Amino acid sequence: MQIFTRSILFSASGKRPMETATNYPYLITTKSTNYLTSWFIQIFSIIQALVHRASTMRIVRLPGIHHDSNVVVLIGTAGNLIIDSGTSWYQSLQIERILGVLGEEKLERILLSNRRFPCSGGAKHISEHFSNCPVHIHKDGQASLESGDFFTTWANRFDSDMPSVETISIDDGELFILGNGQVSAISLPGHSSDSMAFHISDKNMLIAGALIPRADRPTRWDLPTGCLTDLVDSLRRVKSMELESIVPLQGPAIKGKKHVKEVLNRHIDFFQICVENQGITPKSWSRPAQTAIWNTPSPPWPLEEREEA
Repeated sequence: MQIFTRSILFSASGKRPMETATNYPYLITTKSTNYLTSWFIQIFSIIQALVHRASTMRIVRLPGIHHDSNVVVLIGTAGNLIIDSGTSWYQSLQIERILGVLGEEKLERILLSNRRFPCSGGAKHISEHFSNCPVHIHKDGQASLESGDFFTTWANRFDSDMPSVETISIDDGELFILGNGQVSAISLPGHSSDSMAFHISDKNMLIAGALIPRADRPTRWDLPTGCLTDLVDSLRRVKSMELESIVPLQGPAIKGKKHVKEVLNRHIDFFQICVENQGITPKSWSRPAQTAIWNTPSPPWPLEEREEA
């Protein structure tokens, strides 16, 4: 809608007033100027948001189903990957979820945080669906996955076979560059000898795998290749990183430097006490279920992060 002003115009000599102008489109009020300014600001904000989205690697967490780990999808301008695959129980559903995020994009590789069935059981099926994309794991976990070992992977406790899959080793500090973002692998043994986490530097975020099952669930070290003292050292290393957020094995991210530090301190203090008690957990704690790769404190530890229905 055009808004016009009434004004008095004068002749070239400046002596004779001309007719009152009522319909000159170049005479615009403050009201119309504000309207146009607001409109341009909105358009500019939308453009900025689109540019920012295009310049930032996307991180999408697919919540764990039942026993499954979280599956984290990283979408960059030069490649896409997932971290962990969940069990083989829901592997076809996982493919549908991944396709829903990637659309027409390709999945180029799978990074595994450890050999345990809740994190790695679906890797073979997902890899085969996406043109046999490579599966990466720490060298200590390669033999277990390639032989379909159902003991050290803990698949036998789920009454499941462990699908064997060819793997490529990941080294501590190895970098995966995705164009507008990157992820680095960090060796953090303790839950198992092959345990790794993945650091996204521009977000100061750590995808922790089984090292931190959840804020209120300390991990187990009594499963094959676990080590309690390594666990303490690994958690202290994570604490020194001063992270903004941690994506645990299951559930939403633990966010905020202060909260992350509180959670890590609680876990470190617990494991340090266990070291002093020669690896014995408190008597009040129930024995973990056979499928659980974490301990369950009693009384419960605080939990701020809740999965939305």
